Amino acid sequence: MYQTYLFDLDGTIINSLEDLADASNYVLREAGLPEHPVEAYRYFVGNGAYKLAERMLPEEMRSPENTAEYKARFDERYNGHYLDKTKPYPGMRETLDALKKRGAKLAVLSNKPDQFVRKICRELFGEGYFDAVCGQRDGVAKKPAPDGVFALMKELNAKPEETLFIGDSNVDIETAKNAGLKSAGAIWGFRGREELEKAGADYLLNSASELLLL
Repeated sequence: MYQTYLFDLDGTIINSLEDLADASNYVLREAGLPEHPVEAYRYFVGNGAYKLAERMLPEEMRSPENTAEYKARFDERYNGHYLDKTKPYPGMRETLDALKKRGAKLAVLSNKPDQFVRKICRELFGEGYFDAVCGQRDGVAKKPAPDGVFALMKELNAKPEETLFIGDSNVDIETAKNAGLKSAGAIWGFRGREELEKAGADYLLNSASELLLL
């Protein structure tokens, strides 16, 4: 039985796609650049805000300088609109509550900037709801590097054989493999079954509540 559950955030615990797309398209619109349909952002996100900015820009504008500038513009816009439409997936809060009642430890590991991860977790779930939270920070390699996983497991005193990583993308499944953990793919998320199967997820979950059956 698993005792520690490490969750990706966007596309796994919360549906934040529209807010991410809206903030990105706002920045593009203000600059007179072409916008993207919301569905395109399913594949733009997942590797951090810098990669999001790079992917949303026209190819000929993807210099390091431009990407950094548009990431800053995105951060500024998103900072005031990160909870306009974002909310937990159906059944997620009930599932997390049930895991907590069993005595499980819950943690979040995301490639989203740490400031946003902490604010979103606090405002949607309450202060201290998760046992540990980690977003993208200087000095910690992003997923799929296992560095963040190891840091969280050390903080939680978690054993690898009792820890499960849950995410919605190949990045998350690769992260679990790199850390020597079992993984569960969130089919309800941004990427879907095919990507998770191809990545080699140990479990495929159709809904959050299926976590309780593992």
